[in-house]
Amino acid sequence: MKTLDLTKGNITKTLLQFALPMIAGNLLQQMYNVTDTLIVGRYIGREALAAVGSAYTLMTFLNSILLGFCMGSGVMLSVCYGKKDFGRMKQGMFLSFVMIGLLTLIMNGAVFAGLDGILAFLQVPQEVYGQMREYLWIIFWGIASIFLYNYVASLLRAVGNSVVPLIFLGISAVSNIILDLVFVLVFDQGIAGAAWATVLAQIFSGVGIAFYTLAKFPELRPERMWMRWDWQVLQEIFQLSFLTSVQQSVMNFGILMVQGLVNSFGPVVMAAFAAAVKIDSFAYMPVQDFGNAFSTFVAQNVGAGESGRIKKGIRSAWVCTFLFCLLITAGVCLFARELLLIFIRPEEWEVLAVGVGYLRMEGAFYCLIGFLFLFYGYFRAMGRPGMSVVLTVISLGTRVILAYTLSSVPWIGVKGIWAAVPIGWFLADVAGLLANSYIFRTRL
Repeated sequence: MKTLDLTKGNITKTLLQFALPMIAGNLLQQMYNVTDTLIVGRYIGREALAAVGSAYTLMTFLNSILLGFCMGSGVMLSVCYGKKDFGRMKQGMFLSFVMIGLLTLIMNGAVFAGLDGILAFLQVPQEVYGQMREYLWIIFWGIASIFLYNYVASLLRAVGNSVVPLIFLGISAVSNIILDLVFVLVFDQGIAGAAWATVLAQIFSGVGIAFYTLAKFPELRPERMWMRWDWQVLQEIFQLSFLTSVQQSVMNFGILMVQGLVNSFGPVVMAAFAAAVKIDSFAYMPVQDFGNAFSTFVAQNVGAGESGRIKKGIRSAWVCTFLFCLLITAGVCLFARELLLIFIRPEEWEVLAVGVGYLRMEGAFYCLIGFLFLFYGYFRAMGRPGMSVVLTVISLGTRVILAYTLSSVPWIGVKGIWAAVPIGWFLADVAGLLANSYIFRTRL
């Protein structure tokens, strides 16, 4: 399959051509846990739904660490690809794979050893504790496959191919749905069956994409002459990867802290949050992926020295993001209850009421999170990943502080958790605009 050179051609068309497979791919990736949530919520019960929903937040945090390292190394590889410096790119491939692979092994061992401590930190209620522990113990076995898929996918996207990752996610998503139905409905394995279905699907995508890439992309195969340590290259990769990982993990750690606060309100709020977050993730996932595609666009053009093309790309990206977010806002706010009924039984009216309140409050401000994702991708590609960390701290720090403060007021309660989110997005966007104007004056 061909790769796409983002330094040439119509900017909007090229951006969309590269971004759309990424968007479709990550929507399919969300199918892993969403399928578990749907089947568990419909056929096992409210406590199981709460357990899977809380587990999803934890796994998103852990995955974000690995994803951040993969995305950061991908920026370096994109710049090399834009410069046509293929030797340095192959050396970067080797060094980043070894570095992130070792991190994966360490993290995997740590979460197995500290599982009970993690559940205690999340304030998991006793009626949910057993099922959530069982689910996580199985899910943790898929972390290595998550690394393998995200690493190879980031490598392919760095050289302009976003279609192959989509194909393997599609295969994996379908496998997950089939296995979920078989393990839960046919073999009656409950929440453990849903977990094993997800792990096996992750193995399919990780191992499959790795073997396919080695077979079909000879230019991306490892070569012995480039398998050597170069501390300068490693330092460059680590700096980009570490700060991108910090940005991703800080963002999701803040969400994890909010999850602990949500858990303290009991199974009804936990179940509502679990279902609503799935819809929320689907709603703004496309603009998150568009921000990642925009990052690759900027990185390749930085390598090629095309500063004018970067400026035009910024304007195009903002317009596309704004229009899409308006459309999604209308859909989520108007059909919040209908969307929640995908996951929640109609008789669970308390859960539905809480979930509708969350979706309408967050959905009204999707444009703010869309712009924030563009800032993340832009600063990462411009070699300033630290700025993305700053924006994340502003966004999530505000969210966590306000969530705990407002929810403690009796007449506000859980609504305070929901209201804190768009306030954090707005403040981070303002900071991003100020930082962007500075970069325009000093670099472009």
